[in-house]
Amino acid sequence: MKNHPPAVLHLMCGKAGSGKSTLAKNLSQQPHTLLLAEDSWLATLYEQQMTTLQDYVRYSARLRQALSEHIVQLLGHGLSVVLDFPMNTPDRRLWARQLAELAGVEHCLHFLDVSDAQCKSRIKIRNERGEHPFVLSEAKFDLLTLYFVAPAQEERLTIARYGE
Repeated sequence: MKNHPPAVLHLMCGKAGSGKSTLAKNLSQQPHTLLLAEDSWLATLYEQQMTTLQDYVRYSARLRQALSEHIVQLLGHGLSVVLDFPMNTPDRRLWARQLAELAGVEHCLHFLDVSDAQCKSRIKIRNERGEHPFVLSEAKFDLLTLYFVAPAQEERLTIARYGE
């Protein structure tokens, strides 16, 4: 008999520097909760090969494919999972929502709605501290932001929204 709350798949949505990883770490401190951080996996597995946005897209897709069944199993065994993967496009959010559905658990998309200026300020500090596996230039931030799509009602997501 379980003596902990039902498993939940926690998803992070927000531009680079919005605070997704910080929130993900905080959420993962809950009992029976596991954190899976894309940047950590990608840095370990593919750091030398990732030089372009296209490389990131390819390796990120490969990682999601490799972890999908594992995530469903973790959720199915009653563990909550915090996916610190940027759920910044409808296709990524659909993938994650389908994992929750396959596992028969609820999901929560944590949407960090933070201004570009605030994100750039945080990234500058993060870069200076060297506390992140990847250094992000302002130009790369601007490029990534072109692909950001805020969640929409038709995606059928449970959303927790955070402002600045």
